[in-house]
Amino acid sequence: MAMKNKLIIGAIEVCHLPELSITDLHIRVDTGAKTSSLHVDNIQKLKKNGRAWIAFDIHPDIHNVEKVVSCDAPLFDVRRIKSSNGKSEERYVIKSQLDMGGHQWPIEITLTDRSDMSYLMLLGREGLGDRVLVDPSQNFLLTDDCEQQ
Repeated sequence: MAMKNKLIIGAIEVCHLPELSITDLHIRVDTGAKTSSLHVDNIQKLKKNGRAWIAFDIHPDIHNVEKVVSCDAPLFDVRRIKSSNGKSEERYVIKSQLDMGGHQWPIEITLTDRSDMSYLMLLGREGLGDRVLVDPSQNFLLTDDCEQQ
């Protein structure tokens, strides 16, 4: 992909995960992380039509923990992931469409407990692919909502 066709994003952005009915999710973009991760609660493995699925809850609005969105998605993989604190854990992996700045593409997301982190979702290198350039000195480059600046 040519340089001029790349989406320029900041270190913090707003995204949507339409297949999970999650909108306006503030995410941390982290080129140091290989995989993307999403903070979820109440993870349960289940079967639908003979396939493994994962059901989970998310609080998409960090300022309103009363709001809960219950989601489910086909289980894509299980991976051993080393987190930023050096601990290794097995995580469920789902695939979902990411919508950022009107651009959509599929990403893999690991499900984990990020309750000690400032942002519910971390977008890693694999999720960025060759589509974006990150300006780490900026935030919210894809939104014109000044209250988020």
